[in-house]
Amino acid sequence: MKKILLALFLVIFISVGIGFADENYGLREYDGVEVPKGTFIPVISAQEISTLYCDEGTKVKFISTSDLYLYDTDIIPQNSEFSGYIEKINEPVVGTNASMIIKITKLRFIDGFEIPMRGYIYSNNGNLIGGELTEPAKYDKKASYMQGFRTMVGYVPGATRKMGEHKVIASGADLMIMLVSPLYITHTVTN
Repeated sequence: MKKILLALFLVIFISVGIGFADENYGLREYDGVEVPKGTFIPVISAQEISTLYCDEGTKVKFISTSDLYLYDTDIIPQNSEFSGYIEKINEPVVGTNASMIIKITKLRFIDGFEIPMRGYIYSNNGNLIGGELTEPAKYDKKASYMQGFRTMVGYVPGATRKMGEHKVIASGADLMIMLVSPLYITHTVTN
């Protein structure tokens, strides 16, 4: 008797499960969108960030400046927030300005929904913001001889350079986030 009841229960359970699977529980058919690696997202800085008073691990926030569309769908609306932290800071030294690397770890939509992500604030120096060479400390005279009897005196950079300066990203500065891994978005904001 127990085996018959168990078999009857399994048949009913499986048939009900198949019926619900066909109806999708009334949910919309939305598979999500994959934003490819290497995508650039325009943002502005929500606060001033400086190598002078920030440390590694300091949390930072950025705000998207425009809607990001993919396949005619607004996948990241304007004013969405991107959160991250300063991953690395290099102090200024003689000959080189300070630099920093900022990692982005979270996207927060305007309705409060959050998605983890992996990106960096982009720079054309391997995502290192700052780190430029400083000006020469002095210029040396150099004589150059031309054809004939004329001598020209010119100036060339000396062997030493000035002390580097701290790098500052102003509040409201226009920047770009570059995705370093695909961002899978299953949430869209509707008006």
